Amino acid sequence: MEMDTRRRGLFWDVLEGRIPPPPAAELLGWELVNVDPDRGTIEVAFEADERFANPVGVVQGGFLAAMLDDTLGPALVATLQEHQFAPTLDLHVQFLRPARPGRLLGRGRIVQRGKEVCFLAGELVGPDGRPVAVATATARIQTVRQE
Repeated sequence: MEMDTRRRGLFWDVLEGRIPPPPAAELLGWELVNVDPDRGTIEVAFEADERFANPVGVVQGGFLAAMLDDTLGPALVATLQEHQFAPTLDLHVQFLRPARPGRLLGRGRIVQRGKEVCFLAGELVGPDGRPVAVATATARIQTVRQE
């Protein structure tokens, strides 16, 4: 995928290597598949290894929730101006079926964007293309303080 090197901001700075990726994204194996800031959509992949498994061998729900948070948030953050960020105010996750360790695909979108408050939605799908979890979230656009 070709990147737009004219864009600035946290999301684009990480993609272009101007700043390091967040440790949480690295832990989850976050990988950008596709982003369309004009449409407010994103696709990302995660690599859930055996460390993410619960005692019965499936990915623990907290990791799935983190993956969804790291899908929905970037759908919005990719659209923001430099020096803006949008922390998640709430995240509602519904677990649909067990997720086995391996590659999972997250799809996120902006449902509605206000001046400060934005509503997001998305899903996490397994290798077979079937959803394992869905989520909605609310985020608040803020200016990042420069030190």
